[in-house]
Amino acid sequence: MSTETKSMKSIWYFVGLMLLSIGGLIFLAGIYLLLSGTEMSTVLANLHPNIWWGGIMIIVGVIFLLTNKYVNQK
Repeated sequence: MSTETKSMKSIWYFVGLMLLSIGGLIFLAGIYLLLSGTEMSTVLANLHPNIWWGGIMIIVGVIFLLTNKYVNQK
């Protein structure tokens, strides 16, 4: 018989998944807008905030997933 125990996932695991997926979509939309040459009429459009924030969300999502993985191993 197997003595395998299943542990519940922390809420931060799912927060990491959501940040990773939504950040990926925002980042890809920013890359698309950058490459398509679409003119944006916002004040800071030349800084491409969707690329920056998408990248930040991806990084934070990966950090949440990795820390949750290592915390649950103990």
